Amino acid sequence: MLENPVFLALLATLGTWAMTALGAALVFFFKEIRLHILNMMLGFAAGVMVAASFWSLLDPAIQMAETGGGPLPAWLVAAVGFVVGALFLFLADKLMPHIHFGAAPGEQEGISTHWRRSVLLVLSITLHNIPEGLAVGVAFGSLAMTGMDQSALMAALAVAIGIGIQNFPEGAAVSIPLRREGLSRTKSFLYGQASGLVEPIAGVIGAALVVSMEAILPYALAFAAGAMIYVVVEELIPTAQTGGHKETELSTMGCILGFTVMMILDVALS
Repeated sequence: MLENPVFLALLATLGTWAMTALGAALVFFFKEIRLHILNMMLGFAAGVMVAASFWSLLDPAIQMAETGGGPLPAWLVAAVGFVVGALFLFLADKLMPHIHFGAAPGEQEGISTHWRRSVLLVLSITLHNIPEGLAVGVAFGSLAMTGMDQSALMAALAVAIGIGIQNFPEGAAVSIPLRREGLSRTKSFLYGQASGLVEPIAGVIGAALVVSMEAILPYALAFAAGAMIYVVVEELIPTAQTGGHKETELSTMGCILGFTVMMILDVALS
């Protein structure tokens, strides 16, 4: 089983979900989260996702396309996958009902529903956990092409560790604001950890697709990168830039720190 890339993707994404749950558990100790701390957390998550998008996804996609000998040039393979990934999240953002933290009452995105505000808030975070799960799944799915090569395995682990690290503050960034919205600590925790449950699902789907159709691997890597960058630019960075100049500076430093941590992980482990 440990040589099955899909099973490894499941284990890895269960780990990233567990980190979300650990972060969400902070709601049992804190009722509020200061804006500058929240902004730094979101900035950190954005930095990790940007670094993972290049070091763990786009760069390997280009290298695989160059060595694969396909009919399309490597840069076009990466560009197509990247744009399609961003378009996928764009359409999901337009269709899935959700609201962002800090949104005014009645301010809803996606298909109109009468769902509770707390559910819509969780769906907002769930939406951008999809590309994170896909990124981990595709990274482990690539092991089928490399024959469980040690360097490829370590690179996949780097993606999972990086996503897991940024999921910890992300879990807290969901559950604690939900507590402030009036939910009980238990419900806030349950909703917060539930936002990460989509990652094992997306991870298994991504790994299974790559294993069954190895030719799509470069496109799949670039697809996950495009989806993650869309989330960073459309949601994480704008949300992290709320408040005054001090809060903006802290979110920027969080982004730099997140990028650095993910870059070190990817380069050191792969």
